[in-house]
Amino acid sequence: MTHPSLYHYADKADVLAACERYWNPHKTRFWQQAGVPLVIGEREDYILRDMDGHALIDVHLNGGTYNLGHRNPELVATLVDALQRLDIGNHHFPAPGRAALAERLLETAPGMSRVAYGTSGSEAIDLAIKSARFATGRRIVVSIVKAYHGHTGLAVATGDARFSRMFLSDRPDEFIQVPLNDIESMARVLRSHDVAAVIMETIPATYGFPMPVPGYLPEVKRLCEETGALYIADEVQTGLMRTGRLWAIEKHGFSPDILVTSKGLGGGIYPIGALLMTARVGAWLERDGFAHMSTFAGSELGCAVALKVLEITRRDSTRENIARNIRAFEQGLAEIRQRHGDWLKGIRQDGLIIGLEFADAEGAKPVMRELYQRGVWAIFSTLDPSVLQFKPGLLLGAGQVADILARTEDAIAASKPAGAGCAR
Repeated sequence: MTHPSLYHYADKADVLAACERYWNPHKTRFWQQAGVPLVIGEREDYILRDMDGHALIDVHLNGGTYNLGHRNPELVATLVDALQRLDIGNHHFPAPGRAALAERLLETAPGMSRVAYGTSGSEAIDLAIKSARFATGRRIVVSIVKAYHGHTGLAVATGDARFSRMFLSDRPDEFIQVPLNDIESMARVLRSHDVAAVIMETIPATYGFPMPVPGYLPEVKRLCEETGALYIADEVQTGLMRTGRLWAIEKHGFSPDILVTSKGLGGGIYPIGALLMTARVGAWLERDGFAHMSTFAGSELGCAVALKVLEITRRDSTRENIARNIRAFEQGLAEIRQRHGDWLKGIRQDGLIIGLEFADAEGAKPVMRELYQRGVWAIFSTLDPSVLQFKPGLLLGAGQVADILARTEDAIAASKPAGAGCAR
């Protein structure tokens, strides 16, 4: 149940009706029609409880926001302690937390020398684009077809037309898209335009986790250097140890010019985003530190939580747990595919970033419904609903992993179209 002292709604039906009337009618109706009538009440660890009592293991994690679980006790204690002394602070003035978090972030990314803050990944992406334009004196930004980098003014223009065109935010004169893994198209655009930056999620999340082919990302970086463009690594969903490395870009053997993080950085406890920049990109902070301002960015409370997130995430015990879980999911999902390869036709995996690809253009939707009924919450990929986004938590125990795999196989078997058999 939700906390009775906070709200006056009688039950779940009352909440759904109020959300449809006062909040977001289309989204509220969509989930009910999709067979996921979820109103989250109590939540703890990796378990969500619907207001009606239905318990769910969360392997969606809101894009990695809950990497460390819901209401992680250490993060809650950190926030409560900080509230005894702090509030959000004043964004105009220096603060110990802002300096300490920036210092810790820079320790994780050789070559970076400046940090700026946002309240979300989308806001941080906006500032990354502004910073790249300042550093290069150019306007054009290149992204990937079916990209997703957020919904704010500049970020939304980098993404799929579904999110930009409705609000008249598509700007093909300044934002160009090329297919993922098509290095010829990337080279052609970079060599024929004055490009400020290429922005890429290291693994595109909302597109269903298609993997960059070996050598592709380093070659994009080389082309950026050849043509004077900057490389922005969007690590909002792929960072913070989801691939077994703190930043997924580390696996590709080069440093970006800008790295953006958010979501999991606040641990689901306090919203915060950040961008790490080279000295050249962050030079605007020397010239005019008031050129970009955001009242809630770099909140002193958010910095306290983020520091604890980094500490937990970088512990040896956390790294060891992640490595065990990566192996367990690799093995377990491969075995499931052996038995159901006619339906589960592909597994896209890098660490604990996993996309389950089904043999139908909308195949992830029935699997999502069957998982929901069996007590697992995972979401289809918005821009490729044949793929189920599957993002297990970093701190899951071995028993929880086995439970998730068992329920997942049951859901896959139950969702098969009539006439489909088991793979041999």
